[in-house]
Amino acid sequence: MKKAVILLSGGLDSATCLAVAKRDGFACYTMSFDYGQRNRAELNASRRLSEAAGAVRHVVFPLDLRMWGASALTDDAIAVPKECASAGEVPATYVPARNLVFLSLATAWGEAMDCRDLFIGVNDVDFSNYPDCRADFIAAFSRTATLGTKAAANGEKWMIHTPLQNLSKKEIIMLGVSLGVDYSQTVSCYDADSDGRACGVCASCRLRKAGFSAAQIPDPTRYR
Repeated sequence: MKKAVILLSGGLDSATCLAVAKRDGFACYTMSFDYGQRNRAELNASRRLSEAAGAVRHVVFPLDLRMWGASALTDDAIAVPKECASAGEVPATYVPARNLVFLSLATAWGEAMDCRDLFIGVNDVDFSNYPDCRADFIAAFSRTATLGTKAAANGEKWMIHTPLQNLSKKEIIMLGVSLGVDYSQTVSCYDADSDGRACGVCASCRLRKAGFSAAQIPDPTRYR
């Protein structure tokens, strides 16, 4: 089986991404980040999801992004917004260069175990205006990863798999359900409590609720 590193936050999208990688026959190595995020319950969710999916190995990489904050997810002085951002506006929940940093570390782990496939659950449809979720960013990173590692010397390329890139939240949920994802085990809320119960009103919760409603699938999310 080919190896793949799957970036797993513990949320709905990354859980679906893991299920796709498993369906496609990859030996899954899951990677989460303890970066000082407000929602730490997602780390417990990522462990549960990795175990349920039969991941070969799950690692949680310590990374203190609270050192500079500048995001509602890493700075307690910035409140989590309860409304979705307007068109073109980068919301307060954007963590500076987060996916750039995460993909770089996933590339390092992949190279260490002779793997050239990464999976990330970015999306261009039902997303929150995050610049590091766009297809052009992923394409540019793939080329950079190839040029900056042994892959270039060996005539290989990095493949950054983004199976959710052009799917709506409804379509993502329907795909995940078809692959047996237990969404009750995921945590997507930006402001979940220590038990992983969602606030129900942040942008992530709103998108998630709307997705289940559009898919006509009962929402298994635990709300406080």
